[in-house]
Amino acid sequence: MSGKLRLAEGEAARTACARGVLRAGVDEATGEVLSQAVLARRVGWCADLVAGMVAALIGEHWNRVDVEVLAGGVDAGGRRLPSNAWMALRRLGWTVAPPGGVRVNDRVVRMAQEQAGRALRSASWRAEVTGGVLATWPADPRKRTPAEWDQVRASIPGGEHLPASIIKSRTRQAITFAKANGRLPVDVFELEGVPRIPRMLLLAACDQQQATIERSDTDPARALLRLQLPTRPDPRGYRDWTWVACRITLPPTVPASAVLHLPTLRVTDGTVRADMAYTHAVPKARATGHSVAVGVDWGLNTLLSAGALRLGKDGRITALGAGGQFRAAGVLAKQHRLRRLSERLHAKADQYARLLGGRPDEQLRAKHEVLAGEIRHVSARRQNLNDALAWAAARWTVDQAIAARASVIYLEDLRSMEAKGMGHSLNTRLSQQVRGKIGDRMRHLAAEHGIAVVTVPARNTSKHCPQCLTPLQHRKAPDRPTTPGWKWAICPNTGCGWQGDRDHGAWRRIASRGLTHQGKTVIDKTSGAMAIRTVIDGLEAAAVVTPTTTGSRRDRSKTSPTRPRTPRPAPRRRRAPSPTRPHGQAGKRPEGHAPTDRPRLPRAAHRHQSVNTISTPTTGHRPRGAALGAGFHLHAHATPPRWETIPETPSDSGSLS
Repeated sequence: MSGKLRLAEGEAARTACARGVLRAGVDEATGEVLSQAVLARRVGWCADLVAGMVAALIGEHWNRVDVEVLAGGVDAGGRRLPSNAWMALRRLGWTVAPPGGVRVNDRVVRMAQEQAGRALRSASWRAEVTGGVLATWPADPRKRTPAEWDQVRASIPGGEHLPASIIKSRTRQAITFAKANGRLPVDVFELEGVPRIPRMLLLAACDQQQATIERSDTDPARALLRLQLPTRPDPRGYRDWTWVACRITLPPTVPASAVLHLPTLRVTDGTVRADMAYTHAVPKARATGHSVAVGVDWGLNTLLSAGALRLGKDGRITALGAGGQFRAAGVLAKQHRLRRLSERLHAKADQYARLLGGRPDEQLRAKHEVLAGEIRHVSARRQNLNDALAWAAARWTVDQAIAARASVIYLEDLRSMEAKGMGHSLNTRLSQQVRGKIGDRMRHLAAEHGIAVVTVPARNTSKHCPQCLTPLQHRKAPDRPTTPGWKWAICPNTGCGWQGDRDHGAWRRIASRGLTHQGKTVIDKTSGAMAIRTVIDGLEAAAVVTPTTTGSRRDRSKTSPTRPRTPRPAPRRRRAPSPTRPHGQAGKRPEGHAPTDRPRLPRAAHRHQSVNTISTPTTGHRPRGAALGAGFHLHAHATPPRWETIPETPSDSGSLS
C-alpha cells in the first residue's frame, strides 16, 4: 500500500480494481530500457516458475480431506488459521520448492502458495454442494419431487437460500459423468479434476523485498511499480534477479485520494496487463431507512425497466414519474448470432477430433487448430459484448437512481429462474442473459454514491396490479395490435382501472415490495450483498402504489370569436445569384438545397449526440450500425434520466445520458 486511508463519519472503505498496462521498464542494475516484448518475456518467466509450484501444490492437496482441513480454519494445535492463504498453508506445513537448480526468493514462493490456497479454498463450497447433491441423489435426476428438494437443501450448508439453478447444474454435471463412466462420481474432486493453473503474479502476497508501488507526487495519474524479475527462464542464483521499474498510467476512474495496492500481473498476447487494486472512501450504504427507491425489472427485448417510488411519512407509496426502459434488442440479436456461430464451430471441431482419433493426420490436425483459434476469437467477442452490455445497463440504472435522489435500488432476483417450456430458441435466449454481470456492475457503480442494491423475490411481480394487488389481465398493446405478445396489462378491478406496460407495473411492484420489506434486509457476510429473501403477507398488503390525483383540465370551450391571424409570409429568397466557384467532382449544388457530397455521420443517431451516447429513438429499433460500421450505441436505446444537476461520476463507464 502507498499510504493509509482515513475515513470520516458516514464513510466506508471500498476496494475496487482498474486495468492498466505495463508498456516498458528500466532494469535498475544495468540502466537498460526494456521494451514491451522484453518486459513481457521476463514477467512470463517469473509467471512460469510460479505456475509450476502452484500446480505441484494443488496436485498434492486436491482431495477432500485436505480441502476440509483448510476450510475448517483451525490448525492441528487448535489455533485459528490466518486469513492470508499463503500464511495458512505455511501454518499447515504445506510447502513447495522450485525445480532443482532453480533459485527463487521466499516472496516468489509466497505468490505460489497464495494462488494455490485461494484455489483450494474456493473448492470447499463446490465440494459441499456436490456432496449434498450426490448424498441425496433423486429417483429421477431430471425432476425432483418437493420432498427431494427439501432433502437436498437440508444436506447443503446454507442450502435453504441456494438458487435451484446451482443444484440443477451440479446434477446435470453428475449425469454427464455417469453416462461416460457408468457410475456417479465420488466427490467434486473426481467430478472436476485438477483445475487449470493460470499464469499470473499475485504481488499482493509480497512485501517490499519483492515489489513496491508508489504514486507520483507531481502527477496523481501516474504510479511507479518496482519488482524483481529473472534475467533468464531458469535463474541459478540471486544474481539472475534484478529490480525493474515500470511506470503505470492510472485510469481516470482511480481517485487521487485512493490508496494503491500491489497489482496482479498477467501476460496476454505479448502484453503485461496489471489489475490495479485500490481503496477509497465512499458514502456508506444503509440497509434500512429508505424513502425513495428505484425498482428494476428484467425483460427479454426490453432488458431493463426501472422507475422511482417515494414512501411518505404516512406510509403511502407514490410514483415519481413514469419510469424508463433500457432496450438492447440489437445487442442481444448480435449476441445470439455469435452464440449460434460458436455452436457450429464447436460441432465442427468435435467432428474433427473424432476423425483424428489419435491418428497422425497433419492436414486434419491443422484444420482442427484453425477451428480452435476461431473458437477462441468468437468467445472473446462474446465476452467483450457481454461486458459492454453489462456496464451500459448498470450505468443507466445507477444514473436513474442518482437523478431520482434514491438511496436504494431494488433488483428483481431471478437467480432461480430456469428457462423451459417456451421453445428451444426462447429458452436459450433467456438462459444466456447477463443478469449476473449486470447485478455485479450495478453494485460496483452504486457503491460510489452510497446507494444500496438489494435483491427482492420476483414472485407475482408481473402478475398483480401495483395499485390494488388484483391479478392482471394481459393482452396485446393497444398501440401495436399486430405485434405478438402480451405486453399490456389491465386491472379488472373497476375501482382501480390501472393499465400499462406489464414491465412498468412490475418495477412498481418490486420497488413497493422493497420499501415495505426493508426491515427484513439481510447482508451476506462473505460478499456483503444485500437481499430480501422472504415475502411477508402483512407487509405485502401495504405494498401498493397510491395513484396521484391530478387537477381538472382547464376549460377550453370557445367563448369569443377566433382571433384573426395573418398568413405566414413566404420565405425570403436570395435575389442575387451565387458567386462562381470552381466545379468539383460533385458539381455545383442548387441554391437552398442540402449538400450532396457530404456523407452522413454514421456514428451518431442525432446531430447533437456524441459517439458514446446511447440513442433514444421514437421509432422501433433499426440496426443501422452493422451496415455503416458504427458501434454499440446504435443498437441499445435508453430513456435518459431527468437530471437536476449532472453529477461527477468517476466510474468505469461514462454516463449514458
